[in-house]
Amino acid sequence: MTARALAALAAGDFRDRVRRPVYTVTLLAAVGLGYLAVPPAGGHWVILAVGRHRGEYNSAYVGLATALAGALWLTVGGFYVVRKGIGRDEETGVGQILAATPLRTSAYLVAKFLSNLLVLGSMLGVLALTAAVMQLVRGEHRAIDPVALLTPFVVTALPLLAVTAAAAVLFETLPLLRGGAGNVVWFLVSLVVVVGGQSSGAPFGGLGVGQAAGSLRAAALAAGAGPVEGQEFSLGLTKVDTPLVPFPWAGAGFDGGFALQRLLLVLLSVALVVLPALWFGRFDPARGRPAAASVHPAAAEAAAPAAPPAPVALPRTAPAFGGTFGRLLAGEVRILAGGVSPWWWLVTAGLTVAGLTVPIGAVTGFVLPALWVWPVLIWSGLGSRQAENDLEVLLGAYPAARRRLLAEWASGVVLAAVTGAAPLIRLAVAGDAAGLAAWAAGALFVPSLAMALGVLSRTHRVFQALYLPLWYLVVNQVAAFDYMGAVRTAGHLAGPAPLLVLAAALALLATAFLAGAAHREVRGMG
Repeated sequence: MTARALAALAAGDFRDRVRRPVYTVTLLAAVGLGYLAVPPAGGHWVILAVGRHRGEYNSAYVGLATALAGALWLTVGGFYVVRKGIGRDEETGVGQILAATPLRTSAYLVAKFLSNLLVLGSMLGVLALTAAVMQLVRGEHRAIDPVALLTPFVVTALPLLAVTAAAAVLFETLPLLRGGAGNVVWFLVSLVVVVGGQSSGAPFGGLGVGQAAGSLRAAALAAGAGPVEGQEFSLGLTKVDTPLVPFPWAGAGFDGGFALQRLLLVLLSVALVVLPALWFGRFDPARGRPAAASVHPAAAEAAAPAAPPAPVALPRTAPAFGGTFGRLLAGEVRILAGGVSPWWWLVTAGLTVAGLTVPIGAVTGFVLPALWVWPVLIWSGLGSRQAENDLEVLLGAYPAARRRLLAEWASGVVLAAVTGAAPLIRLAVAGDAAGLAAWAAGALFVPSLAMALGVLSRTHRVFQALYLPLWYLVVNQVAAFDYMGAVRTAGHLAGPAPLLVLAAALALLATAFLAGAAHREVRGMG
């Protein structure tokens, strides 16, 4: 296969992906991340700091801060955007057509890798453009140096995106990692990468933090910031009590050794992409390719390895002939939990027993978060199941679409209430009114988030990509993101007031209804 044909195959796949709603949603998230990476000079939130200091907002510092933030976000969340390329070829029949061509398996895998990298690279490009805009908006240095701005993106972030693009291909060729289990495994693996990658001795240069931190500390010391050797280098969204003190910084000056490590990282990614050619049959029945279900509902992913039948529309349409909302809700609950493995319920039961027996502090701090991350693969189907299972045309004749959408959301609330029943009982017995309010707000917030993201993106992967990091922040006691009342200070809620969480839940639910109405109107016009 010629290089031109390989590029054409990758470009065609890239064009198909960028037309999907999930790509637009992720681009908007990238713009928001670029805004957070360069907060107002007098603000109390930072992404990159050395103790109580930060670099002045010139091209070098803004580029580094935004590139490192992008490396964190796109390494974790970008995987969920680009995966499913191989599965989509199988579902649409394109894979079977390709199996009849002389296309080599290794070439097909490389094309998918290049397509993934193009998608992630385009998001990184949007981040770089946002960084330039934010430098002008903040106004500390208005002269943009393109080399200083773009170098951190190319040297630090892009090689990590190559790893993410390769992992998405590799996971799709492994039966155990093709479904929802792979999404969870990647979240855990990516956390190891982004946390361990901040070490100065991380393999292949890690995130590039080690060299940048040394350069920033030296610049702060030269600017008279005092001893900085013991000051903590902070990467990640952090709240500070007082605004940071800026100092001039001309850039990290990444040396040739670091550049060589990044090149080796890219070559390792290519090797990971080509490796599955040893077992991946490229949709050729003669090679015994792994079977993949044509329908991938989130509940089926949670019930791996066996996939349940596609959800039927009867429970949704029966109430239109004289039934009640209760019957509609019961049908949605059956669809939501349909096919879930008995082992899933066994783990839920074990966590419930723990919630009824361990001290109340452990219940709110550990058991409740565990119970409300365990159903993530099931919740993720809310709002997107119809689009992913090609049921939109069938359900388009339903006379009360809003009522069906409300019942679908309510089924997610029921799941939150069932899994979180033990903490609810313990909070009620303890007379913790604030904790009960936080629990109730959280039980509404999670399904609302899933519904809004599912309807907007029309895929379950966006919720998985956003909810897992949000949950991780809560588990790590970041109070500002606590949506369930898990973060406590001296026994009192340390996070947002339950009313604020409730307001966010209602806003997300309203977004789901508005987006659903817009989708129906577009289909009607078509």
